[in-house]
Amino acid sequence: MQAKLEQRSFLLLLIVVTLLFLYLLKPFFGAVFWACVIALLFHPLHIRLSKRWGGHENMAALATLTVCMALCILPAVFVITSFVQEGHALYERVQSGKLDPAAIMDKLRTSFPMVESLFGRLNIDLDRIKSLATDAAVTSSRFLAQNAVQLGQGTLSFFASLALMIYLAFFLLRDGPELVNLLVRALPLGDEREYQLFGKFAEVTRATVKGNLVVAAVQGALGGLIFWALDIPGPLLWGVVMTMLSLIPVVGASLIWGPVAIYLLAIGHWTQGIILIAFGALVIGLVDNLLRPLLVGRDTKLPDYLVLLSTLGGFALFGINGFVIGPLIAALFIAFWQIFVEEFNPTADAQAVEQQAEELE
Repeated sequence: MQAKLEQRSFLLLLIVVTLLFLYLLKPFFGAVFWACVIALLFHPLHIRLSKRWGGHENMAALATLTVCMALCILPAVFVITSFVQEGHALYERVQSGKLDPAAIMDKLRTSFPMVESLFGRLNIDLDRIKSLATDAAVTSSRFLAQNAVQLGQGTLSFFASLALMIYLAFFLLRDGPELVNLLVRALPLGDEREYQLFGKFAEVTRATVKGNLVVAAVQGALGGLIFWALDIPGPLLWGVVMTMLSLIPVVGASLIWGPVAIYLLAIGHWTQGIILIAFGALVIGLVDNLLRPLLVGRDTKLPDYLVLLSTLGGFALFGINGFVIGPLIAALFIAFWQIFVEEFNPTADAQAVEQQAEELE
């Protein structure tokens, strides 16, 4: 009796202390999460370098992080800086009156009267939408302008998080296998199940990050390129926005190029509008339809609709990190249920259920 009480008390305190520790790490969730992602993505490179250099783990981890910074981190900082500069220029155009969202809405109403009639039947107030569009344009562009230094060059907290992420990634690359073995030993789920779940975690994380980022980068680059070719102001700004929106499956970049194409048609630039619609639907959309199932759905072994739902849910709950966390949770959900079915429902029972189903048919 005393031994059971002591054991239960210890387990209760273990849970409390673990939850307190996780709460303590909450402010650094983004840095810790992306350090784990970097370690998973670049682990094969680290292993290759470690073998080539005779097992010098520190040198291999440092070289791997250098490659990571050259390929990912430094270009991202450059793009963010350029993005904010474009946002500052957009704010100046709005303030000077060169770009007037209200005038754009009026032009759309004049060019497409059927839309106004349709909105009227649906009890949608276009004047209210015009006011909201103006306020949104001013607010967002002002935010980018006022925070150009902070967002472009980085605040102290941004650099602190970046340094913490790189620091943690170094140790995760170097000590990753030992940490996994320690977790397998600590968790009471059974070693075989734990290795299966850790394998699924690594597989889905790599596929989701690489697949979604490749698709988003390609779509954003194509969108910025066509904006530049059609002489649409701020091609880099809109290219970056399309890159971020492309993390959302199906709709993604069309949320930007679609309204711009409609506006071009409304002001009489038919050639530009038709080219943008054709390029967006046939080229940018084709990238999403071909690459995303190939790079994300195939490797995560998730159906397209589940990838979409889990990605949207991840965005809603976890922000920008959700495009990885959402599909990851969905994949672990499927993995847990597969383990449950395999271990708690024998094949014979499954075959019997199938036979009964065939008889009913």
